[in-house]
Amino acid sequence: MSLPTQPITHLSTIELESFPHTHTNTTANNNNNNHQPVNQIHHNDDILPPHSPTTTTTTTPTVSTPAASKAAKTRTVIVITCVAVITGVNSFLNGALVVATPAIAKDLRLSKGVILWPVTIQALTCGCTLLLAGSVADVVGSRHTYLVGNFLQTLTSLACGLSRTGVQLIVFRAFAGIAASLCLTSAVSIINDAFVPGRGRNLAFAAMGGGQPVGFGLGLTLGGVLTSSIGWEWGFYLSAIINGLVFALSMWQLPEGVGKVENVTWKRLGEEIDWVGALIVSAALAMLSYVLAIVSTDSSGIHEPGNIALLTVALGLLVAFVSWMHRQEKLREPALIPNSLWKDKVFSSICVNVFLVWGSFNAVEQFGNFFLQNIQELSALQAGIRLSPAIVTGILANILVGLLVHRVRADWIVILSLVLSWSSPLLMALIKPSATYWSFAFAAFLLNPIGADGLFTVSNLLITSRFPMKTQGLAGGVFQTTSQIGKSVGLALTTLVASDITAGSSSKDKEASPALMQGYRAAFWFLVAINSTSLCLSIWGLRRIGTVGRKQD
Repeated sequence: MSLPTQPITHLSTIELESFPHTHTNTTANNNNNNHQPVNQIHHNDDILPPHSPTTTTTTTPTVSTPAASKAAKTRTVIVITCVAVITGVNSFLNGALVVATPAIAKDLRLSKGVILWPVTIQALTCGCTLLLAGSVADVVGSRHTYLVGNFLQTLTSLACGLSRTGVQLIVFRAFAGIAASLCLTSAVSIINDAFVPGRGRNLAFAAMGGGQPVGFGLGLTLGGVLTSSIGWEWGFYLSAIINGLVFALSMWQLPEGVGKVENVTWKRLGEEIDWVGALIVSAALAMLSYVLAIVSTDSSGIHEPGNIALLTVALGLLVAFVSWMHRQEKLREPALIPNSLWKDKVFSSICVNVFLVWGSFNAVEQFGNFFLQNIQELSALQAGIRLSPAIVTGILANILVGLLVHRVRADWIVILSLVLSWSSPLLMALIKPSATYWSFAFAAFLLNPIGADGLFTVSNLLITSRFPMKTQGLAGGVFQTTSQIGKSVGLALTTLVASDITAGSSSKDKEASPALMQGYRAAFWFLVAINSTSLCLSIWGLRRIGTVGRKQD
């Protein structure tokens, strides 16, 4: 027997107890894994003995000092804070833009055809680069990828605030989407590297998920305050300040061993990434997202020959991507998303659920804001305050799921979350223009995020469990791509429904409240149907999956 070949540097939120004597041979399991040993953070029953990745080891009893335990707790908080805040800041800008869009359009003289582009272009570029960003993070290391993305988010946020034309703002928002894709995928990989399976990892994913509703809700509220006072630019400036602080904190305190990869070479970048598959699917998603963005602002755009051509090419590229994945699997070459994964009913069901639920969640928020501002004629600040209950339920949903996911069956969690959020568009579909806030809208906005946030932790745990440890960045890209494209598709389809119903209204003035309300009501009924489909899919596809996120023995 031999002693551990590297010092014990594992982080723990409690004092480490004496390890039992274990004998582990890990050589065979690590021949194809290029990651350096990671200083994983352990919580209670998640504690594992450290070992060398290439030698047979036996652990001996060790006890941490109070000072080491305190330092471990601090670093645990820092890791969770870094991944939660960076996702929260991205959502903060999305929320701020929801209420600031009218003011931005007026100040920068945006035409009706591009009025929503500052919102949609970021989702477009982010959605079509997530898979590639995840693949790159797996090869060069998630920590480095995260830091680069964080730095770029700081620069692009500042540049957006300084923009003086619509073109400038749209271009910088496009680059912001690429920066966000680097952060989001690497954050998932950092969590999987830093925490072993169990309660610690579950809570880390819950914190990351909680950052999104908190950021979005604060964006709605502060975005309204800033827009109505010192200007919408300060939403971007505030984002740049927070991103800069998180970048400094990450450089200083994010553990070096987390997400670190040895021997990064150009050869590995060329051989271990499915570049052809990434380029095919990225091009397809870019074209699809562009058409959806056009449709979201003007439903008549779907009939334009150019958009029809792009949509046709995008669908053709998606078929080509499936064929390429088949080839790669057959030749045992790197495949971005192997076709065999879709034969897994749980994996397929959870991906479709994420697509539908996040699309519905985003559309309810957007059309709820339209109802408040265009029908009830409230200001951006007033609308933002009324949408803010989503912050509370978003936080609570993520916390509760993080605490319960390893104890309660995952299908029960998902189904209960979806039933609650299903009520949100139903209430808005039944609301009257003169209804008080407390009668319908309050409950609708309160319940809306529960489905998306309840699904966040469960879906991340399920999706990442289907990928090898060395491709966790790509696994994060799969989830984020599904949710991002789902939001774009959901908003585009809902806009099409609302626009068509409004156009067919008997009211002469199609911009008047009666005509708009008919379209909004139809949109909310459409979202009820989307949520119903997701609920039925969950009952069928996720039944008897048991608990997830449990410690592996």
